Amino acid sequence: MASFRQHGNGWQARIRRQGYPDITKSFHALLDAEKWARSLESEIDKGQFFGVSEAQRTSLGDLIARYLVEVTPTMKGATEDTIRLKAIMRRPIARWSMANLSASKIAAYRDERLKEVSGGTVIRELAYLSSIINHARREWGINVPNPVQMVRKPARPPSRGRVLTEIEISRLLQALEPTGRRSHWTKPAVQLALATAMRRGELLSLKWEHVDLQGRTAFLPDTKNGDSRTVPLSTAAVHVLSGLPCHISGLVIPVKYFTLDSAFKRGTRRAGLDDVRFHDLRRTAITRMAEKLPNVIELAAVSGHKSLMVLKQYYRPDASELARKLG
Repeated sequence: MASFRQHGNGWQARIRRQGYPDITKSFHALLDAEKWARSLESEIDKGQFFGVSEAQRTSLGDLIARYLVEVTPTMKGATEDTIRLKAIMRRPIARWSMANLSASKIAAYRDERLKEVSGGTVIRELAYLSSIINHARREWGINVPNPVQMVRKPARPPSRGRVLTEIEISRLLQALEPTGRRSHWTKPAVQLALATAMRRGELLSLKWEHVDLQGRTAFLPDTKNGDSRTVPLSTAAVHVLSGLPCHISGLVIPVKYFTLDSAFKRGTRRAGLDDVRFHDLRRTAITRMAEKLPNVIELAAVSGHKSLMVLKQYYRPDASELARKLG
């Protein structure tokens, strides 16, 4: 039953039900207090009531901070995710309580970000937020609807098709020569990416104990799709690996993810290839390999793709070359 008492210049409503915590709220008018109490009691009777006290005390930023401590470290790509989530925490939307975080506020955040970054980046950020809120609902007692699910997502941009030419590869490698203060790990990382089609994370986690130069293989115990994979090493890959020193860490390329990313971007600018991203090296490698491995099953075994439809997005043959093959 609900009870009402005068409280200062207004009225306070209190609802007490067995199995539920006491719920109180203050109003200026008794009529508003009675209306609120009837609505809440109806929700309780229908089994549709969810307490929001925890949601009122918790901001979106609080959720992200807890997620970074408890969940992110267990996930692949934790380093990159941490940087992106900390950036979201610095934005005004992170200060809203979960009880007041509405779809309209998420939509405003989406529109603001679309002025700054691509639609693909905004889609990823909304996916981050949705995952965090769903986790908080399941695990942390934050009993609110997920407002991200009610917001229209930006149009997904077309998949990238950037493949480097041999001339561009030559320019890039020249720009990555380890002179002065340039890292001497960036160039071999790029060469190995082009020779093996490994993802950047796979390259940076590769250990010497998993490299067999005589058997010409590199074993990846944990890849992006969750499976292990043994990568065949071409003559070019073996040549690059043979020339690398063994680091005390046991890693073939002992640099951090963003250290390599920054060095690579500086190299592309020096080479006049500002539109090239590190992941384009994988697409380039797969396209070149397809000429030697026309069997798509073999090609997928090298690249690690489970879906041939996804692999098709990476394979970018030259139409003129295909025309010559047709005769």
